[in-house]
Amino acid sequence: MFYAPGGRTRAYRNGLVAGTSALAIALTLSVGAASAQTAPAQDEETQVDEIVVTGFRASLDAALGIKRREAGVVDVIVAEDIADFPDLNLAESIQRIPGVSLDRDAGEGRSLTVRGLSSDFTRTRINGMEAQATTGGSDSSGGANRGRGFDFNVFASELFNSITVRKTAAAETEEGSLGATIDLQAVRPFDYDEGFTFAASAQGGYNDLSETTNPRAAVLLSNIWGDGRFGALISAAYSERDLWEEGFSSVRWAPAAAPGSTNSGGFCSPVGVTPQNPGNSTANGSSAANCAVGVARPANTASNVAAYNTANQANVFIPRLPRYGRLTHHQERLGVTGAFQFKPDDATVLSLDVLYSKLDSTRQEDFLESLSFSRNAAAGGQTQIAVREAAVENGALVYGVFDNVDVRSEQRFDELTTEFTQVNFTAEHDFSDTVRGKFFIGRALSEYTNPVQTTVTLDRQNIQGYSFDFRGNPNTPTLNYGFDVASPANWQWRDVTLGTTLATLPRSEIRLRPNGVTTTFESISGDLEWDVRDWLTLKVGVNGKSFQSDSYEFRRTDETLVPALPAGTTVANISNVLTGFGNDLGGTGNATSWLRPDLNALASLFNIYCNCNTGVAGGDFTLTGVTNGNARGGNRTIREDDFAYYAQADFNTELMGVPFRGNFGVRQVRTELDARGFSSTGGGTRVSGTNTYEDTLPSLNLAIEPAQDLIVRFAAAKVMARPQIGNTLAGTNYLVPTTSLSTATNFTASIGNVDLEPFRAKTYDLSVEWYFTDEALISFAYFYKDIDTYIQIIRQDLPYTALTALNPTAFDPAFCTTTCSGSTVFQLTSAVNTEGGPLKGFEISYQQPFTFLPGFLQYLGVQANYTHVESEIDYCNDAVCSTFVTNDLINLSPAAYNGTLYYDDDRFSARISAAYRDEYLQNVPGRNGNLVEGKIETLNIDVSSSFKLTDQITLTFEGLNLTDEDNHQYVGDDNRQSTSVYNHTGRQYYFGARYAF
Repeated sequence: MFYAPGGRTRAYRNGLVAGTSALAIALTLSVGAASAQTAPAQDEETQVDEIVVTGFRASLDAALGIKRREAGVVDVIVAEDIADFPDLNLAESIQRIPGVSLDRDAGEGRSLTVRGLSSDFTRTRINGMEAQATTGGSDSSGGANRGRGFDFNVFASELFNSITVRKTAAAETEEGSLGATIDLQAVRPFDYDEGFTFAASAQGGYNDLSETTNPRAAVLLSNIWGDGRFGALISAAYSERDLWEEGFSSVRWAPAAAPGSTNSGGFCSPVGVTPQNPGNSTANGSSAANCAVGVARPANTASNVAAYNTANQANVFIPRLPRYGRLTHHQERLGVTGAFQFKPDDATVLSLDVLYSKLDSTRQEDFLESLSFSRNAAAGGQTQIAVREAAVENGALVYGVFDNVDVRSEQRFDELTTEFTQVNFTAEHDFSDTVRGKFFIGRALSEYTNPVQTTVTLDRQNIQGYSFDFRGNPNTPTLNYGFDVASPANWQWRDVTLGTTLATLPRSEIRLRPNGVTTTFESISGDLEWDVRDWLTLKVGVNGKSFQSDSYEFRRTDETLVPALPAGTTVANISNVLTGFGNDLGGTGNATSWLRPDLNALASLFNIYCNCNTGVAGGDFTLTGVTNGNARGGNRTIREDDFAYYAQADFNTELMGVPFRGNFGVRQVRTELDARGFSSTGGGTRVSGTNTYEDTLPSLNLAIEPAQDLIVRFAAAKVMARPQIGNTLAGTNYLVPTTSLSTATNFTASIGNVDLEPFRAKTYDLSVEWYFTDEALISFAYFYKDIDTYIQIIRQDLPYTALTALNPTAFDPAFCTTTCSGSTVFQLTSAVNTEGGPLKGFEISYQQPFTFLPGFLQYLGVQANYTHVESEIDYCNDAVCSTFVTNDLINLSPAAYNGTLYYDDDRFSARISAAYRDEYLQNVPGRNGNLVEGKIETLNIDVSSSFKLTDQITLTFEGLNLTDEDNHQYVGDDNRQSTSVYNHTGRQYYFGARYAF
């Protein structure tokens, strides 16, 4: 005897509307029809309990039904989930799923980690086609995405009516994921069982930090004609967002006095005191003095010597660029979908899907910072700083008073645009009652442009009595600059007339760095299914796709050459004052206002966007790319052509009298890579490389129901994910065989590697799901991933002689003769294959409406999950992998949980949701001699509510990030966590209304 895995049946009322978030509420009009169409057949011996559920409960129950019927481990969100969660975008919706954690940029979800595996290991498909969406971000959030990860903040959640996260592999599912495949499906007209559908919504948003208000609106139109033969749908969503991001950052911490380090060998020693790290520079005629030329050494007193010895220890870390800053964000997001479907006969469905999204944003970054702690000896660096007072805690210099410190006010302005366009065509045909076919062709284009990325600075040289104090306040230290930072009289425009000696550095800067990246996916596939028996279906298919990423960047040849101010023009004419800094940030004694450059005034004064040489000293604003050694690494092209075919068998039968279903199959894939770019070494030659590899990927998914409403699943597979591409703006092309070398502010180098093998792993999953009552679930899932091949990004400090030994062609032994020597330490970034290690963990989920409670309590319900992940990855600890260190996989949070408590009756709906993510590592080993870089745990609390005035009109309210959670990043080791970023963005509120017909 067979019975449908759905168990009990449920009736849904068509036209349910109970959401709070713009357009997706309208999409829920399809929940009733979709649920009815996909509901499992009723067994004749099963008693029917007809329970009419609406709104949020209906969507949760529909998602459970889909999960229950799948052979593999799958989690689903249908329209009302997205609509009713208080989410700005798709990433924040998906984080509600077990095992999924979110990373944010400017307070908004950007990328996802699934079961400890970051976006590099996760594939995203839109309307059945793999795609990539790229945005730009602040430097602390990873900058512009030029890798394989998917930036979910490009899209509004209102554009989609279902999200499926596939955590186990099947032969029919395209390769490329170690973590999960995420399917985003936009709504289609045939999803409705009625003809005309219309919905519209409008909201107003308010941010309590920036004290700004913004609009958000959406609309949907759908109709079906010709006796259900033709349908058309169009939807659109628009939103604006203004906010501040305020806080402290240090741009990492570095050793105070490591020999030959990028920190210039330590602070200036008192007279008569032998430097702890001599030889990096000469001063006052003494080669033993580690002081910059022209810098007077401090007097030899007990306090000076004690402070110097405390601060200048090789194992003591100092903040490289201690600063407070405000980032001002403006964002406009437009999304449009179109779907057209035609049924020429009952056996054929033709579908054309069009998706367009445009994200326009600007970001202004204002920083008040001290430079001298981060620069190399040639630019002044620590060798010009004298220490008056110092205190060390846990290996970190947490307090100091210093002389000869250079201070800077910096403003950076970015204009950023992402345009995403996808068009795909699907033809489905039933050749007979037992044979079906599907043809798919599509193209997705993501165009990211950053046409304006401009930085301008004002400076003040040789501050006496500058101090920082982290004691008792490690995240928001007290920074004392020793002068009125808001007065134009105290700042300088340091122009080309100053020369290039240490006594005149630093000069003010005008940096122009326009850049962009275009990513294209093209895919074509054909699939065939044959029902060999009532219980057995054979599937075969073939898929060809191409991926191409083109990146570009331009820069000035010398960004530190700026023109002199014209006669009669003063600093006051090219600046303005930032005010109101530090609300709800914490910390005491800090500047709440400071003078900042006025970019618009400088742009007009010097005509900096002319892309020309203005003919005045320091006025060459010509932008060059591949001919410019500083910009050359940002110009590259990567193309991958993939061809795959598969065979799979699906079965649904009985094993010893109990239902038993699943699938098994194998997928064969060939990858051909062509990578081209320009090295900044060896005369800037064009380089290229190719690589080809093949993978055989068997998979198995089993589901057995030993008792009604109880499902046990097992899955096993070989999986692969292709190598990262790299961050070209950081001068690092992981996959392009380029090399780079820089001796400007710091000494850095990189080596690309086109021969990288992909990530490969064997995965195993075991889960138990108990659907113990209507609309309810308790489940436990255990997963194990044996990562056979891993790709590690190595950041290692090496003397130049070691770089030459690694690659004598790229790193000429004769190069380091002026600004550096063979013993000068460079920070090398490179990518290598390593053996990886195991990753294992478990998920626990619980979901239930409390219908058994009396009175109004029966409308309460809960949805909650908890995930625990462990990993043991062996990381190379040096450039040649002669030693290793074992640590967690980067971006893996050992613990994560999500919980939602909801109330949902016929008229009123309310929810409170919590999302917790444990701290996680971002780099292993860390940069600048740190063992690790990481991010502190977060707990985000959101609320949502709606009230139905009439059958057509609903009022809504949402509150996001109610705890004003911080973006808190750190560097350090087992004993030290030194704050590198500590920012907050405020709370966000939305009030609105929705009309549906």
